Amino acid sequence: MFLFGLPGGSELILIFLVILLLFGAKKLPELARGLGQSMKEFRKAQTEIEDEFTKAVEDKPSEKKDSSSGNG
Repeated sequence: MFLFGLPGGSELILIFLVILLLFGAKKLPELARGLGQSMKEFRKAQTEIEDEFTKAVEDKPSEKKDSSSGNG
C-alpha cells in the first residue's frame, strides 16, 4: 500500500461522486471545460518556455565571445 500513490478505480469513482454532489450535474461540463482550457494554456506556456530556453542555449556561445571581449 502506497501512502501517496495515484488513486485507483474505486477511489476515482468516489472522488467523482463527491464532486458531483458538491457542484451538481449542471456545473460539471463547465468545470471540465475550464479544466481543459487551463491545461491547454499550461501546455502552451510550457512549450513557449522550452522554446525560449532552447533558443537561449543555442545563442549562448556567440554571446560568450562578445561578453568576454568587453569585460576587461
